[in-house]
Amino acid sequence: MEIQSSDIPAAPASPVAPPLPQPTEKDTVEQLGAARDRILGELRKVIVGQEAVIEQILTALLAGGHCLITGAPGLAKTLLVKSIADIFHLEFQRIQFTPDLMPADIIGVEILQESDGDRRLEFVKGPIFANMVLADEINRTPPKTQAALLEAMQEHQVTAAGTRHVLSEPFFVLATQNPIEMEGTYPLPEAQLDRFMFNVVIDYLPENDEVAVVQQTTGAKGEPITPIFHGEDVMRFHEVVRSVPVAEDVVRYAVRLAGASRPGQESTPDFVKDWVGWGAGTRAAQYLVLGGKARAILQGRSHVTPEDIKALAHPVLRHRILINYRAEAEGVTVESVVDKLLETVK
Repeated sequence: MEIQSSDIPAAPASPVAPPLPQPTEKDTVEQLGAARDRILGELRKVIVGQEAVIEQILTALLAGGHCLITGAPGLAKTLLVKSIADIFHLEFQRIQFTPDLMPADIIGVEILQESDGDRRLEFVKGPIFANMVLADEINRTPPKTQAALLEAMQEHQVTAAGTRHVLSEPFFVLATQNPIEMEGTYPLPEAQLDRFMFNVVIDYLPENDEVAVVQQTTGAKGEPITPIFHGEDVMRFHEVVRSVPVAEDVVRYAVRLAGASRPGQESTPDFVKDWVGWGAGTRAAQYLVLGGKARAILQGRSHVTPEDIKALAHPVLRHRILINYRAEAEGVTVESVVDKLLETVK
């Protein structure tokens, strides 16, 4: 008897695995809080001390902001950035800024390619196409080349030969610079400085920490850093940080703190009118609040307090306040102006 194909029983359908549940905001906060000690533990394999610096850079990373790191040579600025990129498993590129560096060396360039008798221009991506870009000694190059980073930092894209190229997410620029008063440097334009969320200052270590660094770096090679997160985790952290609630009074405090740094207004303190030539803009208040949200999560809290705003006042404001000649003549620094702002603004 001939068997028709329709008479053959169909094989049972294989069960379809249910989709994995997406982590909730609470899960993400708990994941980050539990991993904080692991992150610090991995950094301790290569970095000694600098707790405040590490906290500020991690805060900027979770908030999705760029970071300017200021300090003298030899203070492990580059090593710190590379180690954080390894922990978060981010594609890392390092650009050494020199006086002869050109914008095309950062963004990329179009080259003429020939294939089967056909010639065409093909865009070759520069080192800006990475998740974390280290602009090493950014103030060693002229402003024309520094400005090549502006569009990338603000819009997360670059334009070459009239064509827009979108950068991969997450995208961070962490720039290091030597103090401005050192020879062979170019001060960063104010518009470029304002794109950086924080200006983190690295100082020399205490003697005991410096002894530990010398012992660690002159002995046997230590353990490699183990990645803990991925780029998708970082993007999820950004969403969670922005969802952290903040009271209107705390936002108003951040706005008043930034506004009090601007000379020429009726509510400006007298010392600002005497010492400050240019104050912080609205972006400073935005970064105070956004950074406060990230700092709260890092400390295991789900709300922002005025103490979070105060703790971030120096890294947010120190590169946005320009003191005048009178302040320089009297020995007044930007740090002392921010200190007086914190004392004055309630």
